[in-house]
Amino acid sequence: MNLTLKIWRQKDANDKGKLVKYKVTDISEHMSFLEMMDVLNEQLVNSGDEPVAFDHDCREGICGMCSMYINGQAHGPDRGITTCQLHMRMFNDGDTIYIEPFRANAFPVIKDLVVDRTAFERIQQSGGFISVNTSGNTQDANAIPIAKSAADEAMDAATCIGCGACVATCKNSSAMLFVSAKVSQYALLPQGQVEATDRVMNMVAQMDAEGFGNCTNTGACEVECPKGISLTNIARMNREYLKATSKG
Repeated sequence: MNLTLKIWRQKDANDKGKLVKYKVTDISEHMSFLEMMDVLNEQLVNSGDEPVAFDHDCREGICGMCSMYINGQAHGPDRGITTCQLHMRMFNDGDTIYIEPFRANAFPVIKDLVVDRTAFERIQQSGGFISVNTSGNTQDANAIPIAKSAADEAMDAATCIGCGACVATCKNSSAMLFVSAKVSQYALLPQGQVEATDRVMNMVAQMDAEGFGNCTNTGACEVECPKGISLTNIARMNREYLKATSKG
């Protein structure tokens, strides 16, 4: 395939940035999207130009690093995948592809397609932990009875990889789906009950402090989440928050 790429180039957070047009040729439909970007960057390096900066790591759909907004969709036109799992067969010969960073005030651009998502880390640090008795009297986790339905729901929430697609696709740049997944992961398990009240209060407060927008239940976050995190987690977090505030 021969493609036209219009890629957001921005030197740093203070640069205005702009879309720059590139041509790539002989792209195989079997390539991943990131492999296509590698071909472009090799072309740019060989011509003495600055390669496009983009985040990537595992390239197996696990780490959540590959945050690209492709043709107006977080992670591109496929569903239930990250950008590294997106293949070029989703595009056609002669296509023009627009590639931008995730857009949110809480995700400032570092360079080109790389954004600073440490806001997510600060939210997790504010409450994403449990107390563990290390006095020598610890109870084996396998000995704690947990209903299968609760364990399954907790595991579903724990599949969130923190990529930020939910924020990028939300018209308000809300982080509610991400935060609710982290709250639900522990709210459903007995090990998470000790900090339950402080957890939801602190994580919601940190989310607001980071400048994320409010949720309007549009549902775009669930649609474009590569791990299919359900909106039911937002409802659960709202219940947890209401319980926490009612306790004073």
